[in-house]
Amino acid sequence: MAQSVGIKDVARAAGVSVGTVSNVINRPDTVAGETRARVLSAIDRLGYVRSESARQLRAGRSRIMGLLVLDMGNPFFVDVARGAERAAREAGLGVMVCNSAQDAAEEAEYLSLFAEQRVRGVLLTPADATGRNIAAFRRHGIPFVLVDRVAEGTTECSVSVDDIAGGALAVRHLVDAGHRSIAYVSGPPGLNQVRDRRTGALNALAEAGLGPEALRELPTERLDVAAGRDAGARLLGLADRPTAVFCANDLLALGVLQAMYAAGVTVPDDLAIVGYDDIEFAAAAAVPLTSVRQPAVTMGALAAGLLLEETEQGEGDGKGKRAHEHRRVVLQPELVVRRSSLAAR
Repeated sequence: MAQSVGIKDVARAAGVSVGTVSNVINRPDTVAGETRARVLSAIDRLGYVRSESARQLRAGRSRIMGLLVLDMGNPFFVDVARGAERAAREAGLGVMVCNSAQDAAEEAEYLSLFAEQRVRGVLLTPADATGRNIAAFRRHGIPFVLVDRVAEGTTECSVSVDDIAGGALAVRHLVDAGHRSIAYVSGPPGLNQVRDRRTGALNALAEAGLGPEALRELPTERLDVAAGRDAGARLLGLADRPTAVFCANDLLALGVLQAMYAAGVTVPDDLAIVGYDDIEFAAAAAVPLTSVRQPAVTMGALAAGLLLEETEQGEGDGKGKRAHEHRRVVLQPELVVRRSSLAAR
């Protein structure tokens, strides 16, 4: 196995000191042109790549930001990652993206990995409803920002969307279209987003003078298309089937749509469907999907910006440098109406 080339090898090949090589790499303007060219030639000839981990150890700070999301199979989180990566790149940082797969144990392992790597900070959409993983990670002193989750009971920054307002938008739209019996395909009940969207749905029903019995909840273990198909099959088996469905995300809604298509149930004439997130596939579905839009790219970028601000400002330096102030940013959702909910009743 070939040995890695070190800075001493470059210095020996170029006939200069290790310090000169370091200056060429880190402060090239301080080195005479001829010497700089000789060192660069040696670097190119030997294939030297500087050890970023060693540089970070000496500098005492990482150039990597961690991002841990619930499901990278969901285009919503891909868009969150895009926004975070864009903001990090502008600051000269990279992003390590990890997927908890909605599993608290997986989340704990990745948070431990981030701590071992001493990342600059972490953007986190929690999978663990108990908060134990966050409490354990907090002991490492690494800054983190919650994404798609309000920082309830904590002092950390968070960037989220008002999911209660989003649930109300979805169900108010269905009630205005004449629906009086609505199913809620909700996903795992332990997720705050799922509960908040249900709260918004019930609020919209109450506004219309309808009681909570007008909402038939169909929980699922996951927030994916397969879970949506399963929920659709259960919906078809109900004796008194609702005339509309609100789904906790678009992947669930697309699964319900597939189940209806397979059973010969017409959307929206026999069943109206509203999703949540407004992922790219929503508009491209066989029946374009009405959805509550979340500004996912903006969420990722804002969260990364808050994290960068915190790591730059820290606790202040006692010389007039302002200490970081934790903030909760709550964005507003938007209803995007398409054909899946437009049948007159």
